[in-house]
Amino acid sequence: MVCLVKRKASDIQLQLLEKAELNGWLKNQSAATKRWLKTHDFQAQPGQHCLLQNTKGEISSVIVGFSPEHIFKSIGYLPYALPENTYTFSKALKQEKLAALVWGLGAYRFTHYKAAKRAPAKLSLAQSKTLTQAKHELSAVTLTRDLINTPAADMGPVQLAKVMQTLAKRCQANFKQITGAPLAKQCPAVHAVGKGAGKGYEPRMLELTWGKKSHPKVTLAGKGVCFDTGGLDIKPARGMQLMKKDMGGAANVLGLAQLIMDSKLPIRLRVLIPAVENAVSGEAFRPSDIIQTRKGLTVEIGNTDAEGRLVLADALCMACEDKPDLLIDLATLTGACRVAVGTDISALFSNDDSIATALQKAGDAIEDPIWRLPLFEPYDNSLNSPVADLNNISGGGYGGGIVAALFLQRFITPTTPWVHLDLMAWNIKTKPGRPEGGDAMALRAVFAYLQKRFG
Repeated sequence: MVCLVKRKASDIQLQLLEKAELNGWLKNQSAATKRWLKTHDFQAQPGQHCLLQNTKGEISSVIVGFSPEHIFKSIGYLPYALPENTYTFSKALKQEKLAALVWGLGAYRFTHYKAAKRAPAKLSLAQSKTLTQAKHELSAVTLTRDLINTPAADMGPVQLAKVMQTLAKRCQANFKQITGAPLAKQCPAVHAVGKGAGKGYEPRMLELTWGKKSHPKVTLAGKGVCFDTGGLDIKPARGMQLMKKDMGGAANVLGLAQLIMDSKLPIRLRVLIPAVENAVSGEAFRPSDIIQTRKGLTVEIGNTDAEGRLVLADALCMACEDKPDLLIDLATLTGACRVAVGTDISALFSNDDSIATALQKAGDAIEDPIWRLPLFEPYDNSLNSPVADLNNISGGGYGGGIVAALFLQRFITPTTPWVHLDLMAWNIKTKPGRPEGGDAMALRAVFAYLQKRFG
């Protein structure tokens, strides 16, 4: 889908007007234009637009309500609200790259199984550098959305591995995966969670490396539970409905990795994805089982539906062995964080205050919101087990997002700067630039932070 193109003289002008500019702009307009805008109650609010026409009845320009603080609301709905044509901003825009990206995000539709009813309107840009970077970011988010939206029958651990392998080949990165007996030995928690899946859905640890060895080491880990039934502690039907999105952390990490490589950030990138399906079968792990982890800690299974933290435990331990300068994991880990911050905000936990603050600021600047929650140490003892080093759930029902993050922290080397992002990875309803379905969350914020720190 091509929705961002180079500018031509024939492109229709988009005049972006802030509310405070409207009266001054109207003074220079014809009486007919004033009446037309009044008829349509145009107040230059974000989410408002009005088509103007020439004497031939053709669209001459489009007046768009605009707010620099609300780019998504101002721009994101336009690709399908406007007639199919090519449009361009009438004047230079400070946030042109973000506005172009939001246009592209609003143009997105998942069409792998159902054709679109119409093509989106196109946006043209004059600056090739802005166009290129906007396309890189749009491609990364599109990859993430497509992966999450694809049903688990077509996006299991094997297919996710193929996606990562294809990405590695395209970006001249190295790819490898661990499966079978080597997986059981090297990543026993990943194997334990995924061994209940049938043939063709076998668990695996995926790894991609890219960049010069002399550059700072940045490792990304993503939860790759391609479908989550809940295991033997099975979810109800309603709770299972969206569980193709439980690999949303892996999808966001792959999109972020693509963006880093396309943008040629000077870092040594490593990506780790434990890819599994949490299935119900005679081979599935059970409540009260005690499983091994790569770190050597034993875990009593209090609930098989708390499987994401188990597979991430091995990935985070593996990541720390390489002593990265920064370790970031993304995961659709807990419903508790959705209760705490809602579905539009990524919850952040970190052992480094400066990184956490910078990430939150980066997200605020580009409408990719992040909110920090505490690694509250007194809750750590809720993971105690009488028969193992720890349990995978707490005994109570409170502070679930924090407890899950504290579980992960048990597998982090204390000297490793670490960020854990717990996200929804799904839009429950369509909003400007954010159609219903799988979505990138925290991806753009993390990239903006990495670009500022290492770029």
